[in-house]
Amino acid sequence: MAVPKRKTSPSRRGMRRSHDALTVDAFHECSNCGELKRPHNLCNACGHYNGREIVAVGL
Repeated sequence: MAVPKRKTSPSRRGMRRSHDALTVDAFHECSNCGELKRPHNLCNACGHYNGREIVAVGL
């Protein structure tokens, strides 16, 4: 059975985990209605993308 010869130091353990952090999702303001939306995605509130209405959102 494989067993580590030495204890992993906290520094080495932290360096291994350095890429495990969660990233904050990016949000941009919609140029049409001002709602927050994901970049390069259609606005869920008004249906606009890149200054044009793509989907008609009825109330």
